[in-house]
Amino acid sequence: MPSSPLSSRTTGALTSRRSVLAVGGALGLTGLLAACGESEEKKADSGKPGGTDSGGKSAKKGPWTFTDDRKKAVKKDAVPTNIVAFTGVAAALFDYGIKVKAVFGPTKTQGGKADVQAGDLDVDKLTVLGNEWGQFNVEEYAALSPDLLISTMFDGSGTLWYVPEESEKQILGLADSVGISVYDRQLTAPLQRMLELAASLGADVKAKQVTDAKKRFEAAAARLRKAAKARPEIKVLVGSASQEIFYVSGSNLSADLEYFTSLGVNIVEPSESAKKASGGWFENLSWENVDKYPADVLLMDNRTSALQPDALTKAKPTWNKLPAVKAGQVVPRVTEPIYSYGKVAPILEDLAKAIETAKKVS
Repeated sequence: MPSSPLSSRTTGALTSRRSVLAVGGALGLTGLLAACGESEEKKADSGKPGGTDSGGKSAKKGPWTFTDDRKKAVKKDAVPTNIVAFTGVAAALFDYGIKVKAVFGPTKTQGGKADVQAGDLDVDKLTVLGNEWGQFNVEEYAALSPDLLISTMFDGSGTLWYVPEESEKQILGLADSVGISVYDRQLTAPLQRMLELAASLGADVKAKQVTDAKKRFEAAAARLRKAAKARPEIKVLVGSASQEIFYVSGSNLSADLEYFTSLGVNIVEPSESAKKASGGWFENLSWENVDKYPADVLLMDNRTSALQPDALTKAKPTWNKLPAVKAGQVVPRVTEPIYSYGKVAPILEDLAKAIETAKKVS
């Protein structure tokens, strides 16, 4: 979940959820991609569970209704088939066998590879309405004749993630929308809600691949709880890096970190006063003060908008002096998880392993 740097368009300490959380445009990601053809869609779906046919039409018939996390009930005469979704949502639905017609949000990196938020989606065969923060091709969206837009929400007021403020009214006027909250709740909640949404759209949530993924998630959670209980002295600092600032995330508000804390993980907590400028999400540190909080493991933002450890090793001498860095105890944080059990289970497994094997260096 994004407890991330400020948007490139932000000038000052803003508390708006959009301004605080977005990193869009930081790397100048690529623009719109070509729409996929029907034959290409068939290839993208090979081996996936679920209840959709190769044309994206749900196998489930009849009236459809779903009440989202805004407590908004969407009702239709038939199950939606022309679905447009935030990339991470599309990736989660894809794991359950549900395809979308187009996506918006980080999908393809500057180098042409799939963004970490794209999961198993074949990004070369996707229609992308906008790849960066603030991008959303409304005309192309309208031409798709969408009957449902789906995104996550990172605030309590129902703001749909990556739907631009300036065109929000126009976009939401073209089709019904569904919002799944990933704000100030443990990640088990959005996982369950995404599963319920997929089931409503025709996914076979009793398929072996789905039930096996959930069992793996439950086993991973048990392992992480055991590791945290056995090694409570291991301090985990959750960070995100930009050229000017090192962001230290608190464990509140973010679905993943709230869940880790509930399992007993010892997460380094910035002071409440220090987090005020970000609306309570994180503390901004200069690179000169990057060692303010002692830590044994660094859990670092893996999104393409954040500087990664390899870049930091070359560019930031103070980074190389951190005890956890010297000990090689830096692991990626999937800051915006793909909310399918299959994608979240490895996140728990990796953190458990990091705690199990970490040396006490703080």
